[in-house]
Amino acid sequence: MHYILKFNLSLLRDWETMKKRQILPLIVCSSLSVVAVAAEQKDQQDDSDEMPEMVVEGTRIDDIAGKEVKSADLAEALAKKAASVSMVRRSGISNDIILRGQKKDNINILIDGGKIYGACPNRMDPPTSHILTNNIESVEITEGPYDVENFGTLSGAVKITTREPEEGMHGEVSLNLGSWNYLKGAATLSGGTDRVRAMASISRETSEQYEDGDGNDFAEQIENYDPATKSRYQDKYRDLDAYEKSTFMGKLYVDVTNNQELKLSYTANRSDDVLYPSSPMDAMYDDSDIFDAEYVISDLGDWSRELSIHYYNSKVEHPMSNRYRLSSGPGSMNEKTHRLKTHMQGAKIKNSWDLSDGTAMTLGLDFSRRNWDGAFEGKGMASMIDGFVSIDDVDTDNAAIFLEAEKNFGNLDLKLGARYDDTSIEPAGMQPSNDYTAFSAYAFGTYGLQEGMKLFGGLGRSARVPDARELYIRMPMMGGMLIGNPDLDQVTNTEIDLGLEMNAGSLYLKPKLFYSWLGDFIVYNDSKMMRRFDNVDSTIYGFSLDGSYNFTDQLYLDFGLAYQRGEKDEAQPGQTDKDLPEIPPLKGTLALNWEYMENSLARAEVVGADSWTRYDADNGEQELDSWAVLNLKVEHALTSHIDLVLGVDNVFDETYAVSNTYKDLTLVESGGGDVILMNEPGRYFYLNAAYKF
Repeated sequence: MHYILKFNLSLLRDWETMKKRQILPLIVCSSLSVVAVAAEQKDQQDDSDEMPEMVVEGTRIDDIAGKEVKSADLAEALAKKAASVSMVRRSGISNDIILRGQKKDNINILIDGGKIYGACPNRMDPPTSHILTNNIESVEITEGPYDVENFGTLSGAVKITTREPEEGMHGEVSLNLGSWNYLKGAATLSGGTDRVRAMASISRETSEQYEDGDGNDFAEQIENYDPATKSRYQDKYRDLDAYEKSTFMGKLYVDVTNNQELKLSYTANRSDDVLYPSSPMDAMYDDSDIFDAEYVISDLGDWSRELSIHYYNSKVEHPMSNRYRLSSGPGSMNEKTHRLKTHMQGAKIKNSWDLSDGTAMTLGLDFSRRNWDGAFEGKGMASMIDGFVSIDDVDTDNAAIFLEAEKNFGNLDLKLGARYDDTSIEPAGMQPSNDYTAFSAYAFGTYGLQEGMKLFGGLGRSARVPDARELYIRMPMMGGMLIGNPDLDQVTNTEIDLGLEMNAGSLYLKPKLFYSWLGDFIVYNDSKMMRRFDNVDSTIYGFSLDGSYNFTDQLYLDFGLAYQRGEKDEAQPGQTDKDLPEIPPLKGTLALNWEYMENSLARAEVVGADSWTRYDADNGEQELDSWAVLNLKVEHALTSHIDLVLGVDNVFDETYAVSNTYKDLTLVESGGGDVILMNEPGRYFYLNAAYKF
């Protein structure tokens, strides 16, 4: 097994410059060129002593396509697999994630190195919703500001790697059945020669509205919350399916010469009539297209071990409407539709080379442009809002240069990185433009204490700019109320991480601690009528523990635990609560695995969380009960070509909620101002059959 070793040394000095509890780093000095290699090594121990492949600063989850077959929802798969990831329930699919108390643009979502953003300001289509589990090979979760290659990695990144074409001829056909008439069919065909390889994958899935542990579907959850709310579904729409989703992914890899490779890929996602019961509107459709191209040249000479040129282009269209709700009125006399589009394109040029002393260097240029615009349509009584512009064709342009250096010094492995960003944000209308510059830097690494035991730690600083919603969004009330705040500063994160990775025979442990100083953190202020986003200095700190224990070669435990706490330095204007929003409580996972025969596994897992007792009550959050659910799954290799997966989630049919009600999202409210709390699915059975050749 391989494992990546990295170690962070402090680049921050002059402690008198501390201000508002945030440590300000100075510029990385020219000694960057002689520092740091994170070297991938092979452990020479016996199989019983080998450490699993891990990314020291985060977690790697392999074979998503082969094992996470319950649905296409990546957010749900990650929340089950990683204790540091929590899910934000928005619907039966297309859910969002929180990583270490961070959400939205505070974490970077990358698909094969490219970026895609959702078009919905209400997070109905987060980036994780535009790639499906059946097309994913692995996911690397990186925690902290230790990424200078990509724009906007404030507090972490989720790096998704999709499946690649193979030589020869390979294929897979699968059928997935589940509770509430869930049905998914998928097929993949891959093949080629050693010079040209191609792959095509298609899938389609549908599901009725799921029921919570009390037997209530989406429509009934709204009615039980407030029988009088106009956000209830009309009688003729109460039994609509929760969603329909179709996808296509195609790839072509060409070895142009022995040292040059061209990689092309295209992914299309089409989701129709996605119901979002906790919001006043549903998505009429979510359409996304992702194009990716990369050209890699190896061994150009002493100054270029590898040169890569990467281009990506993604588009999303998202109209949401109250068409199915009572608020649209009879005959759609008050129907409102909010149509939004976003377009992201970027290019990266990166060159890697080795110095004579063994130092590995990487120098790169990174460019991107994000466009976002939206407008309302209205029918009948709502025609007065027809044509109202909510986000006025905003361009966010970024140009950056980054440098990384890696080196090994015996037991000490070091890596340093630095990045300089220049960003301009330009709206098409009358609102002011914004310009930001940022210098980011980090140092990270590991020190081998003894065989099977390593310390790791890091210190870094990064930044992310406000998005167009936070700056400029307007709503069609009171003549076009400005909800965004054009005066927002960019957010900075200065963070320290410490941890230990230990492999002692049958026991593997990886505890971690972190402390994050967030300067000008962007939060929502429900006490304001206008300009509802504030900059507030804040801190987040916490710990996590991942591990496993082997009873025998066939029977083993894996477990995880994560806790974080977030506080504002001062309460927001007009408020008294200093709790940061969207900071999940203590969460744990525990699973017993039995490999009862080759390529076959039985798994019993418990996933649970403590009660949500620290929350931002001034901005709509509420106390949530603790919860724990038992999930069972069997993966059985019926033949060398046929695999079966049978599972049941939430065995005891518990009723619980994982997502809080932060008013940064527009959620259904009662006349008294209470916000609906959406429950998780109850007992869920699923069966998957796959044929591979």
